[in-house]
Amino acid sequence: MIHPLILLAVFVIATIVGYFIIKTVPSLLHTPLMSGMNALSGVTIVGALSATGVALLMRNHLFVSQLFGTIAIILATINVVGGFGITHRMLQMFNKKKKGDKQS
Repeated sequence: MIHPLILLAVFVIATIVGYFIIKTVPSLLHTPLMSGMNALSGVTIVGALSATGVALLMRNHLFVSQLFGTIAIILATINVVGGFGITHRMLQMFNKKKKGDKQS
């Protein structure tokens, strides 16, 4: 069994590395990368659904695993919806047509 401190260390290191990687990305690449991250967050939702389903089927009375699974599903869904909303707003900035303009 993996020790919880090792899992915590992996989480902290991944967070720090992820922060520095995102910090170095030029602002012009944020929209394409955000679209890719939305797809990855969709995979996270599928993983969270699978893990929560297994926790519910095992019925081993580990309410904590079911609670964390539910929280993971909710947070991943918020991430996907918010990411697509921000991507849509950013892409609207590049749209040259205005609502009142008529093009012939």
